Amino acid sequence: MGKKAIDIANIDVEKLIQMLNEALAEEWLAYYQYWIGARMIEGPMRSEVEPELLLHATEELGHAELVVNRIIQLGGTPILNPADWTSFARCAYEAPTDPYIEEVLKQNLEGERCAIQRYEEIAEFTSGKDHSTYQMAVSILNDELEHEHDIEDFLRDINRLKEDIKKFRL
Repeated sequence: MGKKAIDIANIDVEKLIQMLNEALAEEWLAYYQYWIGARMIEGPMRSEVEPELLLHATEELGHAELVVNRIIQLGGTPILNPADWTSFARCAYEAPTDPYIEEVLKQNLEGERCAIQRYEEIAEFTSGKDHSTYQMAVSILNDELEHEHDIEDFLRDINRLKEDIKKFRL
């Protein structure tokens, strides 16, 4: 962090670096959860959902890049060992052991809701104190809110499809 940045930041930088490392771990786990889920899913609407999950994966990877850059700018060290990701992360990684599309989407939805909470906390912690981190957190938060909405839409569409199938069976 530059001298002027230190002068204007009224914040516990070590605590912020810890929060950002936790977010970094969660971004890597989210990236993998989306990426592997996109390749494993089975069921209705697979051809529509798969590219969206891959897009979300790419966006999570972009978030990781933003977070790691901010950790370094703050004078911190990002998590260096992937083995540490699960111990840093509050948001759980759930392996897609049931590849049914609805189950994979539900797992991703839980991850997004956890990420929303994480970035709300970072935004609140930095609001009015560290403008750069605050702006980054709000930007990522907006992406996570959009991801949540996308997943909820897919789940609604699948439920509607199941309802329509039941109607035709009668």
